[in-house]
Amino acid sequence: MRISMARTLQIVVTILTCAFLLVPTLQSVLAGVTVNYFRGLSSGLTFQWISQVWDLYMDSIFLSIWLAITCLVCTLLIGVPAAYGLARRPGWASRVLEEFVSLPLAVPGLALALALLQLYGSMRGFRTSWTFILAGHVLYTLPFMIRSVLAVLSSMDLKTLEEGAASLGASPWQRFRDVVIPNAMPGILAGSLTVVTLSIGEFNLTWMLHTPYLKTLPVGLADSYASMRLEIASAYTLVFFIIIVPLLMAMQWASQRAQRIGK
Repeated sequence: MRISMARTLQIVVTILTCAFLLVPTLQSVLAGVTVNYFRGLSSGLTFQWISQVWDLYMDSIFLSIWLAITCLVCTLLIGVPAAYGLARRPGWASRVLEEFVSLPLAVPGLALALALLQLYGSMRGFRTSWTFILAGHVLYTLPFMIRSVLAVLSSMDLKTLEEGAASLGASPWQRFRDVVIPNAMPGILAGSLTVVTLSIGEFNLTWMLHTPYLKTLPVGLADSYASMRLEIASAYTLVFFIIIVPLLMAMQWASQRAQRIGK
């Protein structure tokens, strides 16, 4: 009886939590495909608001996707070798470096953006370029890549694997390419999806770094809610969900896979 009551309570709490999260989301999405939000479904369904979002914010959508892909490449080139170096030489120095790399996670995005503006704000060519926003995204997402890869590398006997490859004549580069990267692939995949998802959805830091000609998806979303009809803003939310939800699902799948392989 107690087990049945506890299970029923768990189900009820789960349903209420899902409703609390999903009902506002569904209401917002529904507003983006109705002719008139205040009249509801009785006004009819339409895709004109999504079409207007595409016309008004197409550049923002492509900019966010481009930034996410470029940010992923940068974090892979920096984060994977960095995690490998930390895993090969465990000790107090590596732990200090790991905590130092993780500092951007503890600092608010606005503070990071302000620091970047103070350092590079006078460089006009860099300040007005998309690479300025990219620098902020890399700074913010790099710890996630390093920690994700490091967690996988730390769970295996990396030293034995490398010694075995070296005894077969593999060079340091060959050991890294043919031994380390394949074994670290679950962490690389999970870290990659985390980086892409965070880059597309990042607002606080991007809001400080963007210019009127460089608006990303979240900044454009805030702009649409502030200056457009509610239907257009809701349609923008729908477009954002279409892009971000599949990435979130893939990230969850990759994380679960990484955990199973790590065990």
